[in-house]
Amino acid sequence: MLKEPAIRNIDKLFDLYSGSHQDPANRVIHWICIPFTTFGLLGLVWSIPFPHLEFLGKYNGFINWASFLIALSIYYYYRLSPVLSYGMLLIVFGFSALIVSLEKLEANSGWPQVWEICLGVFILALAGQIIGHKIEGRRTSLATELKFLIDGPFWLMHFLFKKAGIRY
Repeated sequence: MLKEPAIRNIDKLFDLYSGSHQDPANRVIHWICIPFTTFGLLGLVWSIPFPHLEFLGKYNGFINWASFLIALSIYYYYRLSPVLSYGMLLIVFGFSALIVSLEKLEANSGWPQVWEICLGVFILALAGQIIGHKIEGRRTSLATELKFLIDGPFWLMHFLFKKAGIRY
């Protein structure tokens, strides 16, 4: 008798998330808006003032509240799929570099503060996702679980890995 393979937690998560993202227009909107929502959230958390820690010396500016968000998110992703978590870590590094660039522009060129830019990005991207769900005719996944802010980028990453033929 053939035993049916067990459904992994990650597959259950992606099936649940995919359930409210069936409409093609909603999917396109989410492919655009989820990365921007993630970037905006990371930048907002990054901008929360962090205490000065003397023992870090010259590395004091490298630890902030976003460091903890990144560590917890990557650990969560790793528990679901180590391979996908590495992809997410690369994305987070890219977002972090962009935030540092925005900090430099703010300091040297008089650009708006990072939190202002990230708040605008976050609000516009979240509005886009809400519009996508209106098109879909379903409530946004965020309405039921806030953790979908973290699950959304992971859901997109799994499609990229599938397309590339990388087992996760």
